[in-house]
Amino acid sequence: MNVIALTYVDLIIAASLVLGLAGLSVSLQLNISNKIIIAALRTTVQLTLIGFVLKTLFEHSQLSWVLLLSLIMLLIAGYEVMARQTHRFKGAWAYGIGSFSMFISSFTVAIFALTLVVQPEPWYQPQYAIPLLGMLLGNTMTGIALGVNHLTSTTVQQQNSIEARLLLGQTWKQAISDIQRQSVRVGLIPIINAMAAAGVVSLPGMMTGQILSGTPPLEAVKYQILIMFLISAGTGMGTIAASYFSAQRLFDTRHRLRTDRLQSVENNRQ
Repeated sequence: MNVIALTYVDLIIAASLVLGLAGLSVSLQLNISNKIIIAALRTTVQLTLIGFVLKTLFEHSQLSWVLLLSLIMLLIAGYEVMARQTHRFKGAWAYGIGSFSMFISSFTVAIFALTLVVQPEPWYQPQYAIPLLGMLLGNTMTGIALGVNHLTSTTVQQQNSIEARLLLGQTWKQAISDIQRQSVRVGLIPIINAMAAAGVVSLPGMMTGQILSGTPPLEAVKYQILIMFLISAGTGMGTIAASYFSAQRLFDTRHRLRTDRLQSVENNRQ
């Protein structure tokens, strides 16, 4: 089965839909037309650049280059997690908690899949390693951002209740446990919804892409099931780790709530 090649004219026609959406947002006074256009431009530039990078990487498959690109992806994902917090931690903690949680979850799951499940030769073959890690980081990033934001925002809102529990003799883990559990649930909602709707409401992106490129549908289905399982595990591990590190940071060694370690971010990015 031959792949139907897209021309630049095809992409311009598709871009007209985005411009139409921006125009509609202006008429409705939604104040998001600039964001729509900027997001579309970023998508075009970023995907074009990564296309050239991957083309070069596929031609020169070396572990050092794969690790470098993976590190860059992790650092950018860590920034995106930090940028979407209403109440973020002060200093390096704002960046470090999300980045470290994604590192120990996404990289662990990716290496597990590459070495024990997919088993390409070599195991770090860019054709498999980079797309797999990208999907894991992207979904884990969303889960961690939602979970940490819920944890810090709810803690600020319920500060008096938490401090009352501490005065009654509870430890910091007991005082924030309900909020922590709910934060993990919030972080896992997107991937749970995605798994529940896969194949019934929607055809996931990876499966759709493989089918369009000529992969037999059943083979594409197997890869998509694998990816969904890996993403759910990575998102769960990352969100649990991030919620724990964040909750621990909110208290000192004397079990006192330290909301002064947070800063409120105005004009938070959506």
